[in-house]
Amino acid sequence: MKLKVNGQPRQVAVPADVPLLWVLREELRLTGTKFGCGIAACGACTVHLDGEAVRSCSYPVGAAAGHSVTTIEALASTPQAALQQAWIAEQVPQCGYCQSGMLMSAAALLRAHPQPSDAQIDAAMTNICRCGTYVRVRAAIHRAAAAMAAGPPG
Repeated sequence: MKLKVNGQPRQVAVPADVPLLWVLREELRLTGTKFGCGIAACGACTVHLDGEAVRSCSYPVGAAAGHSVTTIEALASTPQAALQQAWIAEQVPQCGYCQSGMLMSAAALLRAHPQPSDAQIDAAMTNICRCGTYVRVRAAIHRAAAAMAAGPPG
């Protein structure tokens, strides 16, 4: 099966019903995407499919064929890379386990809403963080939106 992952064509020999998460982690060794719950509830496994946030633990790899998959490993090469700096500045990560999924959800949000309101952030960020850093997540998203609006330094 042919996939496009992080801008690169990839070939995998797996059944079409295997969850995309396992193909990313086990076949392609892209381990930044995490397994959390296995039922698409927590969001630790969030990746982008054609720019939209999807929960890869329940998304069959066969449905991803012919689409563009972006994982946390490629976030730094997108306009939403400002999120990673905002995450650090706002001290969002505590245990860090859910952060790749949080960042991918936030990146999709900023693509759709470059200057999101608190209500839009709350509606889009359905990922679960056991450390409870939701206030910091919101602040980081606002910080990243401001940085993106200001453009690159210099």
